[in-house]
Amino acid sequence: MAFWQVALILLVVLWAGQAAGTWLQMRHYRDVMRTITQSWPDGYVGASAARGYFGKGVIAIVVASPDEQVRQVFLMEGRSVFAKFREQTQDRGVSLGSLATGDSGTATKGRRQAVAGAVAQIRAALSRRETSVATPLAA
Repeated sequence: MAFWQVALILLVVLWAGQAAGTWLQMRHYRDVMRTITQSWPDGYVGASAARGYFGKGVIAIVVASPDEQVRQVFLMEGRSVFAKFREQTQDRGVSLGSLATGDSGTATKGRRQAVAGAVAQIRAALSRRETSVATPLAA
């Protein structure tokens, strides 16, 4: 076979491998989200991502109670589709405010950005809930 045919076959195999890895990673993400929503039906979930140009990408999932206490924080860091979520147990029980400012265990810039985005989603959901409770529906 000519060189270009081998290169084309190799490109197709690598592309198919990446597609399969992405599918597996999205399935893992859905499984984690399903487990969270079943475990904490009364809480709030925020998810956000931060991408580094040369550093690792980070996806954060934050679970909070209605009184704005952190129940769980999951981080997925990596450069490949083989990254998995890992629970950050040191962040349990802290307030959303201290988690968003980086006063807890999340140290790197990417982690802080992803966690801050997830906390912002939770705060938006909390404010929507407070607005809907404060505004009665027209009869």
